Amino acid sequence: MRKIIFWIHLPVGILAGLIVLIMSVTGVILTYEKQTVAWTDRGYQSAPKPGATPSLEAILSAAQVRGGAAPTAVTVKADPAAPALLAMGRESVYVDAYTGELLGKPSPEGRAFFRAVTDWHRWLARSGEDRATGKAITGAANLGFLFLVVSGAYLWLPRVFGAKQFRAITWFRGGLSGKARDFNWHNVIGIWCVVPLFLIVISGAVMSYPWANALVYQLAGTPLPGPAPARAPEKQPEPVVFAGADAAWQKASGQVADWTTITFRVPTSNRAPWSFTIDAGTAGQPQKRGTLTVNRETAIPVKWETFADLEAGRQWRSWVRFVHTGEYYGIVGQTVAGLASLGGVFLVWTGIALSLRRFAAWQERRSKPAQVEQMAAR
Repeated sequence: MRKIIFWIHLPVGILAGLIVLIMSVTGVILTYEKQTVAWTDRGYQSAPKPGATPSLEAILSAAQVRGGAAPTAVTVKADPAAPALLAMGRESVYVDAYTGELLGKPSPEGRAFFRAVTDWHRWLARSGEDRATGKAITGAANLGFLFLVVSGAYLWLPRVFGAKQFRAITWFRGGLSGKARDFNWHNVIGIWCVVPLFLIVISGAVMSYPWANALVYQLAGTPLPGPAPARAPEKQPEPVVFAGADAAWQKASGQVADWTTITFRVPTSNRAPWSFTIDAGTAGQPQKRGTLTVNRETAIPVKWETFADLEAGRQWRSWVRFVHTGEYYGIVGQTVAGLASLGGVFLVWTGIALSLRRFAAWQERRSKPAQVEQMAAR
């Protein structure tokens, strides 16, 4: 059985190796994407006054005066000196959280860089209609990588268990070179990375294939959600009145004591309630996020929906989405996912090196009989 699995493991690794290498390298680069982007925008600051609190009314009123696209959301951080992020359709700008004064646009360089890396990670940098082809290739390579991780876990286990054998596959040995070094690195890195790599790869499969996504909901015992119904535009759009938004903000900011960000979704009509997404995590932790709905007239909260209130299928799907990047478990999870992606780079490198050495040895063995015959003929 070990030999059969090995001879399947080897060609799958060779065929999927280059694509897995690209996805692993880009995965390493994307490890701290959100933190890096936030760092590039660190120059924007609000100017809080003693006793002042963020004002949604000031932010949205200033946006109306400036003109342009209609505001769709406002995100405020818990840090009093942090700017507010005002979204207007697909555009976003930083504004003073207390006055609404325009501070500037998010840094385009960092976002463009990570967008390009993400395009390589998901679609091999293809665009337009070619993205479907790129996604099909990365999806197939991801399934191949899943087989490599599972079959590798079996192949890495020693035939005889003992302290010496266990140490040989779990720790690097010094003084090795060539095939022995590559074999040692391939085994040790594989053993240490097998669990996070399995989670990263299997969650990638869920995001690549509709059937895998549907399987998550089926296993959770939850019906697969259908497409969101299209919203018919209002015949006579009315200007949204923001009076009362600050009173609702006071309720939202007091809902969770240790919140990190609060996002206000700008309603599209004057009859819709106020809605706030309150996050006590690092944006990639849905289990620390909730949505508060506040009555527009009375500023009284009418609904508080947390992660625990969601159907099991939505909870599982959210976990899958953010375990892929490690964000579900905060900065520690991101770091583990990044190190596992780096481990994937070395697994591809050592795996290809071992394959080339095996091929060279096979060629050498194959040429020896011919050499013997030539010598005998002489």
